[in-house]
Amino acid sequence: MLLELESFSIETALDAATELRRVLAARTHRRKVMGQEVLVPGQLGEALQLPRIISRLQSKQQRQRDQGLDDFQELWPTLSPMTREKVLDALGWYDPKELNWDDKRSNRRPLVDPDS
Repeated sequence: MLLELESFSIETALDAATELRRVLAARTHRRKVMGQEVLVPGQLGEALQLPRIISRLQSKQQRQRDQGLDDFQELWPTLSPMTREKVLDALGWYDPKELNWDDKRSNRRPLVDPDS
């Protein structure tokens, strides 16, 4: 379930980047602090500069928003398929071609039986 890069608009990239930051922060790591083992949130979002990308996507200047979109489109294909799928699932996005015929989200019409 991969989105084509062209299908990201500034708005959809902002939604996906925000959700990606949440997905990455949900990863926790064990760390010893003063002899105690504690769980700390993942820092991968910061390492990937997601706060900067999100800030650019929210900018009032079109040039900044376009740069944020470019940055996000460069980042998206580098993510693991599992991470991309978690983001898309959390956003409720789906590929209509992957739906079952009986899925209510599908707008396909059922085949009509010619014998009836």
